[in-house]
Amino acid sequence: MTAIALLGDLHGNRAATAAVLADIDAHAPDMMICLGDLVGYGPEPNETIDLIRQRNIPTIMGNYDDGVGFDRDDCGCAYRDDGERERGQRSLMWSRAVVTPERKAWLRRLVPEIRQTINGVRVRIVHGSPRRMNEYLFADRAPASLARIARGADCDVLVFGHTHVPWTREIEGVRFINTGSVGKPKDGDPRAGWVLLSIGDDGELTNTMHRVPYTMVEMADAIRSIPELDDHFARDIETGGKHA
Repeated sequence: MTAIALLGDLHGNRAATAAVLADIDAHAPDMMICLGDLVGYGPEPNETIDLIRQRNIPTIMGNYDDGVGFDRDDCGCAYRDDGERERGQRSLMWSRAVVTPERKAWLRRLVPEIRQTINGVRVRIVHGSPRRMNEYLFADRAPASLARIARGADCDVLVFGHTHVPWTREIEGVRFINTGSVGKPKDGDPRAGWVLLSIGDDGELTNTMHRVPYTMVEMADAIRSIPELDDHFARDIETGGKHA
């Protein structure tokens, strides 16, 4: 059996990232892959990058990594309302200002996807979707749309994040796995999340969502100490994205 630890959407949350890495270490997987979005929203983007980079963890470029790494004027988040858009823009500009040039250069070198064939099972790992790094694949998306994505995915297991809401389902013979979020969950559970994917020698698949407590108060206080960020982000990590 081969075990793969999958983590993504860290979003400058150093404490959540450290807690998840410690939990992953306790499970001793064969490999670890990061789905990207190391920066944005959170108060410690440089420190979060370093936690992943120091371990040489294979990492996919997320839309926020792209926005900060290339100093873009938009993070590619496709916000749905003006409030989200304004907060996101402030987050992007602040993150661009504080992430060091050398770390931005590292972000620019991240890969768009990772493919592995393990025990005959083809695994494709992306940030948003096989089509675009910033495409949201929610569980309640139209079944016909998800079926089209499955038919074009060219894999047996499709792993993705970006929505910050974990889910898994078999669609057209493809196992869809959304890994949720380490640093900014949006499913009402504020604990950091990651997924352990196990592939048996016979190709049998098992994927398990793990939730890890961490010092949320520390990170929320750190956000509130930065005028350029928004209290909304602090409440997000305190409530798992479920607040008024």
